[in-house]
Amino acid sequence: MIIIGHRGARATRPENTIAALWEGSRWADYVEIDVRISRDSVPVVIHDPTLDRTTNGSGLVSGHTLTELKALDAGAGEPIPTLAEVLALDLGDCGLVIELKEGGYEEQVAALVKESGLSKVMVVSFDADCLRRVAPLLPDAGIGYIFRSPGADPVRVAASIPASYILLRFIDVTEELIRAAGKASLKVIAWTLNSEEVFEEASEIGVDGIVTDDPSSARAFFGPFLNVRDA
Repeated sequence: MIIIGHRGARATRPENTIAALWEGSRWADYVEIDVRISRDSVPVVIHDPTLDRTTNGSGLVSGHTLTELKALDAGAGEPIPTLAEVLALDLGDCGLVIELKEGGYEEQVAALVKESGLSKVMVVSFDADCLRRVAPLLPDAGIGYIFRSPGADPVRVAASIPASYILLRFIDVTEELIRAAGKASLKVIAWTLNSEEVFEEASEIGVDGIVTDDPSSARAFFGPFLNVRDA
C-alpha cells in the first residue's frame, strides 16, 4: 500500500510547511505538496488561491511577491516554502508528490525538478491539460490525474494523458473502477483517509495507495517503514 502524506502531515503540523514535510517523511512513502505561483513568478507551496485560511496574510497568493509571502506565518512560525526549498530537502526514501494547482508554469516546475535530481517524484493535478504539458517534460516522473468530475470516465481521461495513477475520493472508488484501471495499467490512489476503519476498507477493496492527513497512523496500520533519513 502506497501511503501519501497529505500536505506533509497536516493532522499534526501546519500544512504544506517544511515541518509538515519532515514529519510526514518519517512515515509516508511520499509526501504531497500544492504548488502555486507568486506575483513575481516563483513557485511556492500553498494549497488555497488565497492566503487567509492558512497564513496570517490575506488576498491572493498570485497578488504577492515572494518577499511578501516569506514575511507571513504559515502556522507555528513556519514560513511558506518555495518549491525549490522543498526539492532541496533530503527526505531519504520518502518521495514527493507535487500537485499543480493551476496551469501556466509547467516548464518552470519541470526545470526545478530536473535540477534537483529527485528521482522519486509524482506530478498530479485536477487539470488533465496541465498534465499533458508536463508529462513529456518529466518522462521519468509518475503522472497522476486527480478526478472529481461527475459523469466523466476517469480511466479514459487518465489513459489519454497518459497518466500512471488515478487519484479519487474514496467514496468514488469501486471494485469495477479498480478493475478497469488495472486493465489500463493505472494504479488507483484514494483520498483522504484518516481512520483505521477506512484504512481497512481501502485494503479490502484493493486500492494501490491512500492519501492521508495522518501518515503516522496509516503506517501503524499498514506496516513498518524505515526511512533511511531516520536510520
